[in-house]
Amino acid sequence: MALIDDLKNAQKEAMRAKNKVRLGTIRMALAAIKQKEIDEQVTLGDSDILAVLTKMVKQRQDAAAQYDSAGREDLAQTERTEIVELESFLPQPLTEEEIAALIDEAMASTGANSMQDMGKVMGVLKPQVQGRADMGALSAQIKQRLG
Repeated sequence: MALIDDLKNAQKEAMRAKNKVRLGTIRMALAAIKQKEIDEQVTLGDSDILAVLTKMVKQRQDAAAQYDSAGREDLAQTERTEIVELESFLPQPLTEEEIAALIDEAMASTGANSMQDMGKVMGVLKPQVQGRADMGALSAQIKQRLG
């Protein structure tokens, strides 16, 4: 079943269960997806929806960190709750060993051996790890191996 269908079904379930936090978070996600579809005038596929959800999780992590530094624990907790709800629609995160194996495989398949090959490696890895690993951390690991 498509990810958008999962979101819509979860929205209906949250309505029935009167789970306001989950319902609000799902509605926010669906609105972000719809906005991107309107902006780009396309229908988003699962990989694009994963990118939207991943971006939303990252935004909430940043907001929670800012709220923590400002001493607003109540707002930070709200952001963390939304993160949990959004992550329930993302695939299981990759372990460090799985990430290392994927990096090794991508470097071998592209013949990467210097920093100039960074783009090639990222191009191979991005579709494989989208929504399952932090792209910033992945990039840092690749730089460390190439550098």
